[in-house]
Parts: sequence; structure tokens; C-alpha cells
Amino acid sequence: MFYDIVKRLIDIFGSLFLLVLFSPVMLVVAIIIKVTSPGPILVETSNSHMLRVGKGGKEFRLFKFRSMMVGADKLEKSDPRYRHVYVEKHTSGTYKVRNDTRVTPIGKFIRKHSIDEIPQLINVLRGEMSIVGPRPYLREELEEQQRKFPGTEKYVKEALKVKPGITGYWQVSGRSDVAFDKRIQMDAYYARKRSIIFDILILLKTPWVMISGKGAV
Repeated sequence: MFYDIVKRLIDIFGSLFLLVLFSPVMLVVAIIIKVTSPGPILVETSNSHMLRVGKGGKEFRLFKFRSMMVGADKLEKSDPRYRHVYVEKHTSGTYKVRNDTRVTPIGKFIRKHSIDEIPQLINVLRGEMSIVGPRPYLREELEEQQRKFPGTEKYVKEALKVKPGITGYWQVSGRSDVAFDKRIQMDAYYARKRSIIFDILILLKTPWVMISGKGAV
């Protein structure tokens, strides 16, 4: 109980502080996205990829700066030019794409440095996410990866006992270089540990991960 109260207070005050701190960056990024790519600044609400699984398996809509062309979630399934994206995502073992041709020029930069994820601070304020926690997975991703990596079901159940985070143990330990079976074990370990000290250690490592862009796609 003490941990939950302290963590929520850190999330509220921390997200408010970070929104103010990053407001100039968010303004510049918003303008560049609007000027260089047709469509909304944030990923459109109709994009199915923004529907994520939260604590207890409850779904919520993720806020992110738009780093791809509008309708990217549909294009990978309907447009032959982006068929390779769908194939790689579902065969790579990471549910990630190394050379995603749907990504806009500014999108490559903000994805590499995790700037596209700053709007998730709104999800934190809403209580849907935490600043630190497991990856906010898509339901399709969880179901598919569990079939691909038998034995990971128990780790998924553990990971879903806590709120997903903007940053987390696996994010500072390789990001997209880590396959699902290892990643979900890290998420489950974090959920079991539930330590403010562990959260602080992860937060201390996060700036370098953002700056270096290591493991990002």
C-alpha cells in the first residue's frame, strides 16, 4: 500500500514537472510534424496500434506524437508497398521493424530519441500508466508472442499486475534489441520487485538511453 501511494504521488508530480520541462521541445516537435507531414500532431485516435493493454488487462488509448504517415496501422495490411513491414513485425521475435518505410523523416528522429513518447505523460496523469513500468503492449502482440515463445504466459500475467510505463527495466536494457521472451521476463521481474529504489535507478539510466538512441527503431 505504501509503495502504491508513493509511486502514484511521484507519477503525478513527476509527470507535471516533465510536461513543463519538455513543453518547449513538445511545441517545436508539434510544429515540425504539422509542417512536414499531412495529418494530426498526435497519432490519430482511430489507429488501432494505440490501443494498449494496461494493469489487469484493461485496455486504454496511448498518446504519442505521430511519427508515421496517417493510417499506418491499416497500410501494413492493405498496401503491397508496406507488406514487408507486416511480415517482419510478425516474424522478427521483437514485434518491431528495422526499416519501417511508413516512418516520416522527423519520425525517425523522435522515435530514435523517444521524443514521440513524451505525450504519454498525459496517460500517467490519467492513471493509465506510470513513469516507470513494463512496456505498454498491444493485445495482438501479447497473444502472438506467447504462441511464438511458449512458457512466457506466466510472465505476461505478472507484468500485467502493474501499470505499464513510459520507461522501464527493458527499455534501459536494450530496447528493441531484446526479443519478447527476454523482455517479458524483465517486465515480470520489475512487477515482482516493486521498489521505489529500483524505479529511481531506471530513471537515472533513462536520459542516456534517450540521448544515445541505442536499440531504438
